[in-house]
Amino acid sequence: MDDDRRMRTAEDGAADELDLESRLTDEHHQSLRLWLRMLSCTTRIENEIRSRLRTTFGITLPRFDLMAQLERHPDGLRMGELSRRMMVTGGNITGITDQLEREELVVRVQDARDRRASAVKLTEAGRKAFAEMAAVHERWIEEMLADVPGEDKASMVALLSTMKRCLRVDDPE
Repeated sequence: MDDDRRMRTAEDGAADELDLESRLTDEHHQSLRLWLRMLSCTTRIENEIRSRLRTTFGITLPRFDLMAQLERHPDGLRMGELSRRMMVTGGNITGITDQLEREELVVRVQDARDRRASAVKLTEAGRKAFAEMAAVHERWIEEMLADVPGEDKASMVALLSTMKRCLRVDDPE
């Protein structure tokens, strides 16, 4: 193991368990190294958020994400639009919606633009529950990233914005 890897392992301790980055060598392309570094950071944050949401609110991250989409669209969204925005299948959206509907956090309503279709929207109870969860979620993110200096956060946002514009992928947006 090289000195840099040993030092990083000693610094990070248990937090640096074998992840996607651990299989990289100096011969790997810089783009692959960048991708795996971003993925490793995202995975660590996402796993912690999943755990905290389940423990604190008894909700899964996909259910929280669906509620977040609906909170941004008070008139509701069609199932297909939710599926597109969340990048999951319609079947997944149906299952999540069914669960949230049983808990009276969302309701299906007739789409005002197309009477043949329905939209999903947050109920009053859903809006209140999401507002509480979103505030706590934001504090968790702040806490997890507290040791990253503000200037570095701003630089990363700018760099990632550039990267997003430069990505060569089939992105409908």
